[in-house]
Amino acid sequence: MAQKQANTVAAKSARRQKSRQPIQIHEFKITLHDSKPPIWRRVAVPSDIRLSKLHLVIQVVMGWSNYHLHQFVVRNPRPRLKKGESNAMVRSGQRDKLAMYMRRDRYLSDPQFELEEAEDESKVKLNELAPLVKSKLIYEYDFGDNWSHTIEVVKIGPPAEGVKYPICISGELACPPEDCGGIWGFYDMLEAVEDPSHELHKEFTEWLPRGFNPERFDLKKVNSVLSKL
Repeated sequence: MAQKQANTVAAKSARRQKSRQPIQIHEFKITLHDSKPPIWRRVAVPSDIRLSKLHLVIQVVMGWSNYHLHQFVVRNPRPRLKKGESNAMVRSGQRDKLAMYMRRDRYLSDPQFELEEAEDESKVKLNELAPLVKSKLIYEYDFGDNWSHTIEVVKIGPPAEGVKYPICISGELACPPEDCGGIWGFYDMLEAVEDPSHELHKEFTEWLPRGFNPERFDLKKVNSVLSKL
């Protein structure tokens, strides 16, 4: 009797675990703009993840601390019209086509930030904005330091057996520290730290987090944090 009850509990647990598995997965590569060599991560998430949750995933995998404002940006892929083309479309009755060209970029963020023209990111899913492989969107973080990232979908498919999502698959190089002056400020800082004769060597060496290594990316630590989201 006890064995039968144990088997029943195990079967129910397995069904619950299976029901929690996403139906579809989006794999994407996120790359920090102007980083040379590129600072990047490859990540797999449920395709229907809301942007508010995706924001938290990005913060973890990149290494940010969620101190600043952020937004997602979807660019209008159509080129700007040349002079006179809009009037020609109106005259020929192509108003729907004109509307597609005139449509502005789409912005999504946390509504509590009250960013102008930004939609509520918690109401939009990743697969709505990036439905296909090679779909792209921009993630901007800290409008002062202007950390901008490209998110490009590289694979869409079923979840892998036994994998808990979201998960970081791979990545290269450490995330810059917060409030270091953007990507160029970061590289200036590294240059000063590597040169003992630099006038700012001591200041930057003391300012950087203890043990900071720009070459190191700790995949195991990232996935440990992701598992608690």
